[in-house]
Amino acid sequence: MSIWKKIESIDRRWVYLLVAIAVVIPKIFPPDIEISVTENSQKLFDAVEAVPDSSVVMLVLDYYPSTVAECEPMSIAALHHFFRKNCRIITLTNIPQGVTLAETVTRRIAKEYDREYGVDFVNLGYKANYIAVLSGMGTSIVSIFPSDNSGMPLSKIPLMDSVKNYDDITFIFEVADNATADYWVSIVNARYGVPMVCGATAVMAPKFYAFVDAGQYLGLLGGMKGAAEYEKLLEYETILGITGNATKGMGAQSLVHLLIVFLILIGNVGYFVQRREEGKIRQ
Repeated sequence: MSIWKKIESIDRRWVYLLVAIAVVIPKIFPPDIEISVTENSQKLFDAVEAVPDSSVVMLVLDYYPSTVAECEPMSIAALHHFFRKNCRIITLTNIPQGVTLAETVTRRIAKEYDREYGVDFVNLGYKANYIAVLSGMGTSIVSIFPSDNSGMPLSKIPLMDSVKNYDDITFIFEVADNATADYWVSIVNARYGVPMVCGATAVMAPKFYAFVDAGQYLGLLGGMKGAAEYEKLLEYETILGITGNATKGMGAQSLVHLLIVFLILIGNVGYFVQRREEGKIRQ
């Protein structure tokens, strides 16, 4: 049996093992990867930076636990950015599983900045039927969310005293791994004109380039790479003294991508070599 036949018949579990090794090695020996900032990420950073200090902003965590590796670093970076600017943050989600994710990450980052719940930030939680939710908040937020995620009436939350609808929201940061990102543009931005940006999974990001070109999204983060770019722009290592999770993940992601490209090349070379050998035998 030729070496190409052996490669073709290799047990796929060996491929899984190679991928596992490619993920582990950068964790043990972190590579020094230079992260270049793309135009869309720079636009997003500039848009958030331009938000007036002490504004009321909305951070929407519309992603499932399966995409936490890509989406949560974006949410964390957005919280750092907004808290640095002393913005008051309203978080919510249109995903049932996103409630716990929003609660955990928001309270953790708020604690680092010594922010008080109900005054500096609030988590509205989740309500079903996101089209009705997005539309209804344009008239009255309290009619959609009469209480926060813990059940406290909005009337007892100081932050919400001056926030009635989208007219009182200066800026929206949407982090999503699904179609809800489309509806924030088509309903909230188009109808109410609230400026917004988006962080999306890598597989979704190309869809939203047109939204950025049209000015409906003022900036865009695409996948873990986009999150790492945002961490770089926020100067995590200089200001916070830490390496962001997305930046840490870029080593493993890059090595796995190189491995996949290598395996694809080997597979194609083997295919054409075998075809040539089979042609010679038939002749």
